[in-house]
Amino acid sequence: MEKKKLRSQEWFGGKDKMGFVHRSWMRNQGYPDDMFNGRPVIGICNTWSELTPCNGHLRELAEFVKKGVLEAGGFPLEFPVMSLGETIMKPTTMLFRNLASMDVEESIRANPLDGVILMTGCDKTTPSTIMGACSVDIPTMVVPGGPMLNGKFRGGEIGSGSFNWAIKEGQKTGTFSEADLLEAEIGAARSAGHCNTMGTASTMATMAEVLGLTLPGASSIPAVDARKKVMAQLSGRRMVEMVREDLCLSKILVRKTFENAIVANAAVGGSTNLIIHLQAIAGRIGVDLKLQDFDDLGQHIPLLVNLMPAGKYLMEDYFYAGGINVVLKELGDLLHQQQLTVNGKTLGENNANAKCYNHDVIAKREQPFQDNAGIAVLTGNLCENGAVIKPSAASKKLMQHTGRAVVFETMEDYHARIDLPDLDIDENCVIVLKGAGPKGYPGMPEVGNVDLPEKLILKGVKDMVRISDGRMSGTAYGTVVLHISPESAVGGTLALVQDGDMIELNVEQRRLQLLVDDAELQRRRDAWMAPAAMAARGYVKIYIDHVQQADQGADLDILVGGSGSKVERDSH
Repeated sequence: MEKKKLRSQEWFGGKDKMGFVHRSWMRNQGYPDDMFNGRPVIGICNTWSELTPCNGHLRELAEFVKKGVLEAGGFPLEFPVMSLGETIMKPTTMLFRNLASMDVEESIRANPLDGVILMTGCDKTTPSTIMGACSVDIPTMVVPGGPMLNGKFRGGEIGSGSFNWAIKEGQKTGTFSEADLLEAEIGAARSAGHCNTMGTASTMATMAEVLGLTLPGASSIPAVDARKKVMAQLSGRRMVEMVREDLCLSKILVRKTFENAIVANAAVGGSTNLIIHLQAIAGRIGVDLKLQDFDDLGQHIPLLVNLMPAGKYLMEDYFYAGGINVVLKELGDLLHQQQLTVNGKTLGENNANAKCYNHDVIAKREQPFQDNAGIAVLTGNLCENGAVIKPSAASKKLMQHTGRAVVFETMEDYHARIDLPDLDIDENCVIVLKGAGPKGYPGMPEVGNVDLPEKLILKGVKDMVRISDGRMSGTAYGTVVLHISPESAVGGTLALVQDGDMIELNVEQRRLQLLVDDAELQRRRDAWMAPAAMAARGYVKIYIDHVQQADQGADLDILVGGSGSKVERDSH
């Protein structure tokens, strides 16, 4: 096989003035001659930040990646990119996912990198970095930061994230005192790492492995387990080999690979957020992935993993039970097992010897925790381009329900009125939240699983049908319809819903219908006025002007596809 010319040699290989410039300034960090003489340059794209608690340990973990790169004869160079801390950033990290992907794409393109390792953790740091890397398409691998250890509270275990949704109920019913909440606050997130449930962070790490972008088993190792450091070092070694093999993302991320991710997500009870991120990644690498694919491919997949929020265990237990490797082996012919992964082997080869050590955490395929666990895609006049619901996290009694709409025009409207004693609402109503879509918020926040009214909580009501054009946290649960498209801010039918309208949800028939006749809807549509623009300048205006709807992945239309790795013009 003819040796491929390294991309980095366009910077470091020249004997002219520019070669001198590129090498000489790098030498101020103490690099010896041999670093510039044909070693593959491996970029370590680090989303470490003290403002992103889930990624706070990645600075240390990157050092183990560097060791591996050096051992394999590569030249490791770490660089920072925008980090997205789900629990800290306002108004929502989803607003900045596309911006972070631009940072990653242009950082890779503009620098002398032959391959890149993406250091990820918190929810959006995984899809944003993969999206950016796809638009460049050089050899790429993901090193997931890993989940926290199990949370501890009152002698038992709680999930970081999932516990949040019980706080209001506990406060209103007197279940949790102020001292209790302080104890839970300290014990819920008690180690480095991302959320320890099968929330969006764990879902996206799982997705990265199923897509073939991590070494086998990397996605479920707890952040503080020594094996995480070993995996990081081995990833560094393997990346140098990938560069020599020219194993680019486009050779791994093909249609069947995305189908595997959809199937696996159903089997692990993963987040609805996978849909919007996987579509955006597919759009960058040139794979046609439709919203309906998630229902067609996932609706008959059994739930094999007993993790919060759909079950009772946490990621640490999942890892000890055998992790994603067991699930992928158990799924067998439901997956395209022949798909290539970053270690050069197929998905099936990587998981052939996986063993389960606790079937209460990971079920056998013939004895699943639930028969059909995939995310359901709904259609109807209330969601012309689709909406989604996660049946494994919903109440069975509400999966077919008709109720009276109680409408909140904005999130601020909801907060102002939801707990008013005279709010006309009961447990049979449907809570409707508008203005939470990509353009309308802006950024499509995780607010779809809004808390129930105080007066219903005190009555013992645990769940109600809630619908919105927003998202919900992967750690959340409830009968919540999400991602309604088109969103209310652009004049979708959701914008026309009024208090007292009857709404029909039928998950089995995949229908979400506003029971208002066409003539009345047209009258309302004619009278509808678009909300005022949320921004007049900066990135937020660019985002609002160019963001696609939820059913397309909410990427910016100007970012779909890629620019490749070639930069034609020099800097001097």
